[in-house]
Amino acid sequence: MQRARIRLSSPDLDALQRVIKEVNRVVKKTGVKQFGPVPLPTKKLIVPTRKTPCGQGTSTWETWELRIHKRLIDINADERSMILIMKIQFPESVLVEIELI
Repeated sequence: MQRARIRLSSPDLDALQRVIKEVNRVVKKTGVKQFGPVPLPTKKLIVPTRKTPCGQGTSTWETWELRIHKRLIDINADERSMILIMKIQFPESVLVEIELI
């Protein structure tokens, strides 16, 4: 039996949690062993911008932040469980990488 490593990343934490629940449901249904989800460090992208685009007046700045949440799930994958996991409808905001190790 092979091990599959599923990497999930998304700026939307709720969508990420829904995908994890779907993967957990498939794992319980097929009865394979699961390790995780392991939370990986959240990547923060900070973008400072000027409030006035014309450049007139005082220098006032705003900062915008985008957080990218990541999770890692390892499962002992058989063919049936992998087919069911690939049939899950993933939202566009969630990036899924499946690697067989």
